[in-house]
Amino acid sequence: MASGPGDERAIGMFDSGFGGLTVARAVIDLLPDEHLVYVGDTGRYPYGPRPQGQVRDLAHQIAGFLVDTHDVKLVIVACNTASAAALGSLQAELAVPVLGVIEPGVRSLVAATRAGRVGVIGTVGTIASGAYQRAVADTGAPVELTCAACPGFVEFVERDDTGSDQVHVLAERLLAPVVEAKVDTLLLGCTHYPYLARTIADVMGRDVVLVSSADETAFEVRAALLGEDAGADDAGGGGVGRRVPGRGPARHRFLSSGDVDWFRRLGSRLLGPELDTVERTPWA
Repeated sequence: MASGPGDERAIGMFDSGFGGLTVARAVIDLLPDEHLVYVGDTGRYPYGPRPQGQVRDLAHQIAGFLVDTHDVKLVIVACNTASAAALGSLQAELAVPVLGVIEPGVRSLVAATRAGRVGVIGTVGTIASGAYQRAVADTGAPVELTCAACPGFVEFVERDDTGSDQVHVLAERLLAPVVEAKVDTLLLGCTHYPYLARTIADVMGRDVVLVSSADETAFEVRAALLGEDAGADDAGGGGVGRRVPGRGPARHRFLSSGDVDWFRRLGSRLLGPELDTVERTPWA
């Protein structure tokens, strides 16, 4: 299990690319003293179209690398596709806590709906896995769920194209099932999708609430590390994390299996000044 606030080891996190930076931003904001090691597997993205077994193998490789090489105290699978494919097996195999992004997002989804008609959008692999359908059912909430796969969204984000006419046309086509279902709350079931929030909101309409799992996942991380109840109600100070006396400035490391210069340029725009250098993974 993870140690308490005195544990100086870093939090490990990985995604197929840039999407997990939405979770990284939330964790950095909530827990400003925690060190972070982030792996963006841009050399092998997207994960969505890959078979689940292959995604599971990739997830185990990266999580093992974070634990064995970087001695992280907790692993965040900041990728919905990898969470759906490998979260259970990672939790069984690794000696540190492993958290995903599916259950935290679902909790926010069912809490936010007013009419009980909710939607989830994600990659082909995530939606086909049934992970969100099971997670919503497990809450016991009296909601009607509509799911839609959105192939192509991740690729647009990875190209830094989040507001073009082409993205809008694609969104109109892919979001048609959740629009027709008249959902009042939509979970962005891929960590890349918050970067498309403006386009998605334009298509869905202003009355539809868009939910991201990033903040709720950060609360889950804090609960695991500090032994608190997860949830925004316990955030304290409007979601600002407590500082740990005597601990120096947090150190954040970012690694990519693809073009490290591209990861640094785009990643710094998406995350902020914390992402100033990027290292290559051993399998780049």
